Amino acid sequence: MRFGFTSSGIGRRSLIAIAGAALATSLLMQTPARAEWPERPITLVVCFPAGGGTDTAMRMVNTQLGEAFGKPVIIENRGGAGGNIAISLVARAAPDGYTLLGCSSAFVVNPSLYANATYDPFKDFQPIMVLGAAPNVFVVPAQSEIKTFQDLVAKAKANPGKLNYTSSGVGTTPFLAAELVKLRLGLDIIHIPYAGAGPATQAALAGMVDMYAANLGSLGAQIQAGSLRPIAQTGKERWPDLPDVPTLGDLGLENAESDTFQAMYAPAGTPKPIIDKIVDALNKILAEPDIKEKYWKSGLQVLAEGPEKFKARIAREVPMYREIIEKAGLKIK
Repeated sequence: MRFGFTSSGIGRRSLIAIAGAALATSLLMQTPARAEWPERPITLVVCFPAGGGTDTAMRMVNTQLGEAFGKPVIIENRGGAGGNIAISLVARAAPDGYTLLGCSSAFVVNPSLYANATYDPFKDFQPIMVLGAAPNVFVVPAQSEIKTFQDLVAKAKANPGKLNYTSSGVGTTPFLAAELVKLRLGLDIIHIPYAGAGPATQAALAGMVDMYAANLGSLGAQIQAGSLRPIAQTGKERWPDLPDVPTLGDLGLENAESDTFQAMYAPAGTPKPIIDKIVDALNKILAEPDIKEKYWKSGLQVLAEGPEKFKARIAREVPMYREIIEKAGLKIK
């Protein structure tokens, strides 16, 4: 009696299957398991130069993130073109969790403001988290006869084209908040541009402009000292340190809320487990009392808005700013 495989097709196929399974098992045993992210340092590209609000917000959490991941999170400032250089750079980066973006509200403004913006805010990025935000505020010089927002409106309507205001720059959220008020109320107030927040603040302190539209975080000291008088702010709710300053909603302007937020993003396609790990770490960091205090002192309220809330914010704010920019006839080439 002979033992062995028959020469039938079934026998040969069985032999091939067994050999294939053995080979696959051998290869599997030889292939090392994929290491858990991160295996190396992470680069957080910040869209503005060092020392600004966005840079400060990112530096208050990057060390803690590195400690949570066991690998350093290195900040790389790539300012220029209103933030577009850094945003475009990260949009083209590999979606592997090793290149992240730290950016302000410029992210939702620039696609409508800049003719050469090269990214899609909906398709090119995975929103991670809004770390914190501060409302924009309208202030007048301490010596101004304008005491309230209603005074400003009344004087502007009685003197079309004669009042002016300044801001930290064309296209910034404070500037756009002021333009929205002008559009909604039909005010003819001239914008006086200065080269940044510093000169604009000095002009307001010197009484060279009738109003200054700025981010609240940049004017805390001047407001506290009484050298600038806040007449309105653009948040959804009144700022705790300024309970007597009305919101635009309090003043009858619906759906006019705006703020300047600071947030993190990843390139589109970054694996969800990586995003979840970053979100979990940020939630823990931002819940720490000392971090909240540092943010508050820098003029930011911790929000910790995760991916879903962040996506909803982007979906609301991109068209909101597009409408203001189009109606005001603004475009930067």
